[in-house]
Amino acid sequence: MLLRPADRVRPGVRLAVDPGSVRIGVARSDPSGVLATPLTVLRQGKRALDALASLAAAEEAMEILVGLPTSLSGREGPAAATAKQFAADLAARVAPVPVRLVDERFTTATAHDALRAGGHDSRARRPTVDSAAAAVLLEAALESERRTGLVPGQLVSPTPPASPASPAPGRAGTSR
Repeated sequence: MLLRPADRVRPGVRLAVDPGSVRIGVARSDPSGVLATPLTVLRQGKRALDALASLAAAEEAMEILVGLPTSLSGREGPAAATAKQFAADLAARVAPVPVRLVDERFTTATAHDALRAGGHDSRARRPTVDSAAAAVLLEAALESERRTGLVPGQLVSPTPPASPASPAPGRAGTSR
């Protein structure tokens, strides 16, 4: 049976996350995987993973895509390592919902261009560009899945929870 491109996209809501050092942009797809829409911008910090887990549950997300910043040549730098750690921590927090890393080259620039074309000046773009970049990331992932029939991105293994600190060798059970 030959599948039309729209049939190649798995059904279900997806969230896309564009993590930055200050803000985290979040976008959402419709259940049929056709549209990607900016959803919100969260502040980076201690409660960010909890907020994302709550959003994933509320939206009944089937998966979460996290932007992986790479250079034009495809090399990964310090920002990519930070995004990978963020994705692994998120995967641990939202399990069993799968988390995938997806190339995010040009998403922020594309979002800035679209907002500028829509008449938003640089100050007005600042609060919304992160969620718009997440929507661009999600649109690219959906298009890739439509075109190839393959699940986009790289599946992330969850970071195991930190174990309680154990006493230093030779110090267990000593008292003064």
